[in-house]
Amino acid sequence: MTNNFSLLIPEFLVTGLAFLVLSLDLFVSEKRKDYLVWVGVIGLLIILVITLLTFTNGILYQGLLVFDDYANLFRIFFLIAGIIVLISSNEFVKSRIKYQGEFYGILIFTILAGMLLSSSSELLTAYISLELLSFGLYVLVAFDRYNIKSNESGVKYVLLGAFSSALILYGISNIYGVLGTTRFDEISLMLTSIDDLNPFLILGFIFLFAGLGFKLSAVPFHMWAPDVYEGSPLPITAWLSVGSKVATISLVLRLFCESLLQIGDEWQLILIVLSVATMLIGNLGALVQKNIKRLLAFSSIGHMGYILMGISALISINEDGSVSTEMTVLVINGIIFYVIAYAITNFAAFTSVIAVFNHSGKDSISDFAGLSKRSPFLSLVLVCSMFSLAGLPVFAGFTSKFYLFNAVGAQDLLWLVALGIVTSLISLYYYLMIARQMYIEKGIDSSPIKVSPSIKIILVILLVGMIIGGVFPSPLMDLIQLASEALIS
Repeated sequence: MTNNFSLLIPEFLVTGLAFLVLSLDLFVSEKRKDYLVWVGVIGLLIILVITLLTFTNGILYQGLLVFDDYANLFRIFFLIAGIIVLISSNEFVKSRIKYQGEFYGILIFTILAGMLLSSSSELLTAYISLELLSFGLYVLVAFDRYNIKSNESGVKYVLLGAFSSALILYGISNIYGVLGTTRFDEISLMLTSIDDLNPFLILGFIFLFAGLGFKLSAVPFHMWAPDVYEGSPLPITAWLSVGSKVATISLVLRLFCESLLQIGDEWQLILIVLSVATMLIGNLGALVQKNIKRLLAFSSIGHMGYILMGISALISINEDGSVSTEMTVLVINGIIFYVIAYAITNFAAFTSVIAVFNHSGKDSISDFAGLSKRSPFLSLVLVCSMFSLAGLPVFAGFTSKFYLFNAVGAQDLLWLVALGIVTSLISLYYYLMIARQMYIEKGIDSSPIKVSPSIKIILVILLVGMIIGGVFPSPLMDLIQLASEALIS
């Protein structure tokens, strides 16, 4: 069977772009280093157009990589997300990061890793893609090497990340040792042919879930997140909260849908427990935070709890103990829509925070006091993103929660939906705490904040995206429906 390598054209182009940025950095003078970001942005825009125009379905290496509507949706997502991160980091990197070429080059490699993860249909291929993402993030988290907090968060992230990677690899070795395969479709066939799960197979899945739980910062594998978010350069904190999470979710969804649905009765309760713990601890932990990066870290932990709730509801258990997948496509739709809405909203929040930080160099919640007078536009975008994260109407966060909670409720998990609603109400308190600082409290510094035109454009696009996603989500849902059907087929 011959391989059609034209399927990998977007990935080849992203790789070439990363090397181009790294190479140009060797020849460009210090005064012109800030042009490198626009090389990356224009390159990703061109690749995005090529991806949209040339996409075809297919597989490579007998199914190790799958290119379908699901993979293509996430390809497009990562290219757009990469453009947003590059533009929003421009001012920050120009004033605070010395080696701009390396910074942007490594960031583009992590975009490549996210694209490959969504196409991976085999455990070792997924592991290699996940490590490409992780190694890039290890470097980027500690990139501000003269900042003690950045160094500290880099060390923590490397040590705990290496530990989680070891868990994943040990889990894969156990699964392969028992089943003799690491391909998702073959794992599914093997699981349907055995009556009872081997203890070593159970151990393998436990280690695999634990390692992936770390990547998602799910409780009890979450404690790295607040420290790493706080110490990382702000654009990398934004990329950690969105890029790494969405990449891992794209892998987890494919893994569960292609391999594990038929043994859903074995893992559903475990995921429900993880979901409940993650929702509660994430939202309760955010209540006492004084630093906005730590608050958004606990917020992202809480949101991972909602996504785990959706994954646990991929199947329903009938009264006779059999597994039903009748509503699985509906649940996948809800999860993907939630992930995209979360990404748009979180990017809007972090880009606003980056704009404030570029001016003041501060990231405490109290430093946002009086922001509505210093920059009405920034405060508007930031408060809208807080309301969207809380799930208030008109914004994408509300509609995505409605879709997800409705799908979970349709799987006879109404009590879990009720808990999700309660934790959403808890989150409203700390999101309103930020709004209070901006609109009610008086700040010490009253100097106006100047926002660069590029960040203004990004914020306008994200704000419009939040509103359109909240009031008219049907075009996006049509694309998501195609992706979900491709995945479940």
